[in-house]
Amino acid sequence: MPPALKQLHQLLTKGLQATATLWPPLQNAYRFLDQAKAILANPEQDTGQHVRERYLAHLAQMRGEIAPLGPLEEAFEHFCHQTSTFAIGLFQCYDVAGLPRTNNELEHCFGVARVHERRATGRRGAIPGVVVRGSVRVMAAVTSKQQVFSLEELRPKDYQRWRDLRRQLQQREETRRQQWRFRKDPAAYLAAIEARLLQ
Repeated sequence: MPPALKQLHQLLTKGLQATATLWPPLQNAYRFLDQAKAILANPEQDTGQHVRERYLAHLAQMRGEIAPLGPLEEAFEHFCHQTSTFAIGLFQCYDVAGLPRTNNELEHCFGVARVHERRATGRRGAIPGVVVRGSVRVMAAVTSKQQVFSLEELRPKDYQRWRDLRRQLQQREETRRQQWRFRKDPAAYLAAIEARLLQ
């Protein structure tokens, strides 16, 4: 064996011997994660509720068998706790067609909205319109990429919800206008507030 390979072999052997106690917990951890991944892949196309029940049962099993994880026990306990905390919103993607399943896919959707805004305005930074109307504009950018809507589909079905949304947007616009007035002339803005307060 060439000297370089012999030295590499010695280094690897020494490293494996020094970390021998860490490998069994890692193997157990990967076994748990592979089972969780198989549940979330959902090849049977089950409903979100069914996937959630199976996944939370798997988490309970993980907690019951957490002892063999050794030094990874605390990390897995944290993983189980966080998953239980956010379980309400984690499984919507199995019931809503087209809803991204992962953070990366969701970030891609928001990235599409950012690209549209950048092309339309030429601005690279945060666009005030997205701050004020983000809940509507981002949704429109993401959904219009997936399908073309007819006039009937665009017409509001619940006029009260539509009015509430319009009112929220108007409040945000007014807040934004107030900030602009403050930046333009802080002294006059504060004097007006003080005068209203003293009345």
